[in-house]
Amino acid sequence: MAKLKLSLAVGPYDRTRALIDGSVQIDGVTPACMTLSPEEIFFRAFRRAEFDICELSLSSFTVKTAQGNCPYVGVPAFVSRAFRHTSIYVRTDRIKKPADLKGKRVGLPEYQLTANVWARAFLQDDFGVKPSDITWVRGGIEDAGRPEKIAVKLPDDVKLESAPQGKSISRLLADGAIDGFMAPRPPAIPGGHPHVGWLFPDPVAAAKDYFKRTGIFPIMHIVGVKRELAEKHPWLPGAVMKAFEQSKAAALELLNDTSATKVTLPFVEERLQEARELMGADFWSYGLAANHKTLEKFLSHHHAQGLSSRLVKPEELFHPGTHEAFKL
Repeated sequence: MAKLKLSLAVGPYDRTRALIDGSVQIDGVTPACMTLSPEEIFFRAFRRAEFDICELSLSSFTVKTAQGNCPYVGVPAFVSRAFRHTSIYVRTDRIKKPADLKGKRVGLPEYQLTANVWARAFLQDDFGVKPSDITWVRGGIEDAGRPEKIAVKLPDDVKLESAPQGKSISRLLADGAIDGFMAPRPPAIPGGHPHVGWLFPDPVAAAKDYFKRTGIFPIMHIVGVKRELAEKHPWLPGAVMKAFEQSKAAALELLNDTSATKVTLPFVEERLQEARELMGADFWSYGLAANHKTLEKFLSHHHAQGLSSRLVKPEELFHPGTHEAFKL
């Protein structure tokens, strides 16, 4: 049988490197690999379904799954995960603690971004700050205009405005026109600003406390396979899952080799040990079963925030061929 020639678009992560360089193969597939930014992949995937296999926003994928018109089926290879306590910046001359955000104006690039769903979730669960307590101002981080990838209808009590024409949310924050900023990237303020900083002065401590209390390591991105391909080749999603698991394993094996660190950052060995002590040996787990609780939490808040038209179950997100794998 001839191999399928398929496009593959992912970020250039250590956990995808073996797929990109070809040292890990997808069974039955000859991939044409593209390493692109998440923003570009998501825009092209959800607007025109340009890629056969690609990294996808968990939030956008959930919106489309709830609507019943997603062009991709999901694979539970979670190529991006992050504690988003670093995603909230504030005017430190006005905002001293999370509760101070009530009644304030907070900029964001897109309301439905996965990072923002998680940030609003812990603001509400841990600090009593509901989405309806804030006026949201939507605009680009660097560029004044940034379109929403997917149109969403928010609850009536959620206030969402567009940034003034010609103004980015970074500029608004620096000028003091908004009180906070929520995004997966930091504000684009060249040289910084003396009154702009993290809401949580020690976001690592805040994230560790969150994990100790909840056991949740937030998922940002999944992998998608074009639906028409999965229907024609039902073995494909499982093959993709297997390859992404192998690629992650190769990355961890290299990370374990401390004879010469593979990351251009000091104290990597110590941070790796800390992560394992806090989160266990498989601290970046793939698969539905190991992440069911985390997915349930996300999907519950996604629906409550008005982003999914119905409450989606974790099993609905992923192709049945990826729900479980063989064991020896």
